[in-house]
Amino acid sequence: MNLAVNARDAMPNGGVLTIRTENAARDDAYANSQLQDEAENYAILIVSDNGHGMGKETQDRIFEPFFTTKEAGKGTGLGLATVYGIVKQHGGTITCESQPGEGTTFRVYLPVGEMESDRDTATPLAQPFLGTETILLVDDEDPVRDLGKKILAQSGYTVITAANGKEALEIYQEKRELVSLIILDWIMPEMGGKQFLEEIRDIDPKARVLVVSGLQSGGTAAITREHGARGFVGKPYNVREFLKSVREILDEDD
Repeated sequence: MNLAVNARDAMPNGGVLTIRTENAARDDAYANSQLQDEAENYAILIVSDNGHGMGKETQDRIFEPFFTTKEAGKGTGLGLATVYGIVKQHGGTITCESQPGEGTTFRVYLPVGEMESDRDTATPLAQPFLGTETILLVDDEDPVRDLGKKILAQSGYTVITAANGKEALEIYQEKRELVSLIILDWIMPEMGGKQFLEEIRDIDPKARVLVVSGLQSGGTAAITREHGARGFVGKPYNVREFLKSVREILDEDD
C-alpha cells in the first residue's frame, strides 16, 4: 500500500497507476541479477506510475528512514523504509527504476515457498487465543485498521478503533473502564506511538499497550518497551502470533 500511496503522490495532477504481478524463475537473467535468496521461483509485484520521477541522487536515498521529498507535515519518510524492511524480512528484494519526468517503477521480488499440506494449513487457531475483552485499536491506515478489527472481532473481542494517538487518548479517557488493551501503531500523524505512551502513563500508569509496527530496525521493539509498552509485534503480522501476544498481555498480572 505504501508503494501505491507514493505513486499517487508522484502524480498530483493525475496519471496512471499500474499494479501487476508476474512469476520469475531463478534462471531468468534479470531476476537472477537482483536476488539474494536461494529459492528457485519468485513472485514479482510491480507498481508503476507516470508521475514526476526521480533522479539518481534521490533514488540512492529513498529507502533511508526519515528521508522524504515531501513538504513538511506531508510525510514521515518511513513509508519506503518500512516497505524495504518488510521485503527483506521475507527474503525478498526491491528495486526502483526512475527518470525525472518519466515516472517510476518498483519491483518487489518474493521467494515462492512450497505449499504446506492441507492438514497443516487447516489447523484452527488455538482456543486460548480467543477472548471477550474490549480492545482499543489505533492505526492511521484504514485497511490495516479494518483488518485488525476483523481479526480481533472474529476471535471474540469487542473492538473500538482510532486513527491516531490524539483520538485514541480522547476515547480512552471516555471509556477507560471498558478498555482492557490498547493496540498501537508506532508511526502515525497527529500523535505517534512514543508521545501516546508518554501521555497515557499520566492518565493511567497501568494501561496495557501492545505496539505494532512495520519499522523493526534500530531496536524499535526495545524502544517501545522502554516507554511502557507490554509487547511488540512487527508488521505484517502473523495472525496466530498477533492473537497470542494479545492474549498473553491480557492475561498478565499487574
